Parts: sequence; C-alpha cells; structure tokens
Amino acid sequence: MNSINWTCLKTWKESAYNTLWCLVGCSIGDFGTIFYFQSIDHSLSIYLVMILAIFNGLITSVLLETFILIKKMKFIDALKTALGMSFISMVAMEISMNLTDLIFASGTLTWWVIPMMLFAGFITPWPYNYWRLKKYGVACH
Repeated sequence: MNSINWTCLKTWKESAYNTLWCLVGCSIGDFGTIFYFQSIDHSLSIYLVMILAIFNGLITSVLLETFILIKKMKFIDALKTALGMSFISMVAMEISMNLTDLIFASGTLTWWVIPMMLFAGFITPWPYNYWRLKKYGVACH
C-alpha cells in the first residue's frame, strides 16, 4: 500500500491555492443565496435556503473555474475540467460553511460569522485536496 507523504510543503501550498479558488467560487453562490433570502419576505425553511445555497455555491464554483481555465484551453475543455473537479471537496466545503452559519448565527449571514464560515470552508476540504493531489496528481488549476 502506498502511503502519502503528508509533510510536502510544495503540495500543501498547491492544494491551499486550489482550495482557495474553490472557496471563492463556492462563497459567491452560497453567500449570495443566503443574503438574497435574508433580504426578501419568504416562507422557506432555513434548511431549504441552506440547500439552495449549497447548490448555488457548486454552480458558481464551476462557473468561476471554467472562467479561469478558459484562458488556458478551449471553452468545452475548460467546462469539462471544471465539472470534473472533486465534488466531494466542494460539497464538504459547502456543508461545513453552512453548518458553521447555522451553529453560530442560526443561518443568518452576518459580518462576524463570515470569517468563521470561510475558515471552516477552507480547512475542511484542504487535507482531502492535498491527498488527491499527492495520490493522483490531480489539481483543478
């Protein structure tokens, strides 16, 4: 069985970079959705709003990734690469962000909960992204 070397600083830096871009993309859709539903009168449960936020976060992450990659490759190849990113990582990121919001702010997007959400969203998938990069040599960028 091949073991992973968890002490490679170069891989930690590269996986942090990849995780950060994913976080930016996911946060746009996630925060935008939560903010939107805070700004309007609606009858949806906070849990349904969080599910929509997760879904929209995944969409904006794929769109951002496609936009970044289109500078290096054809549109269809950029889209395929973006769709081939690790959804395990993105879903873990989204769930951790929204759980943090629910636990600390009852699902209300406030200025003081956003840094905690971003931290949770970054730290949760980062080791997985490191492992994936080390094991498969697969990176998003």
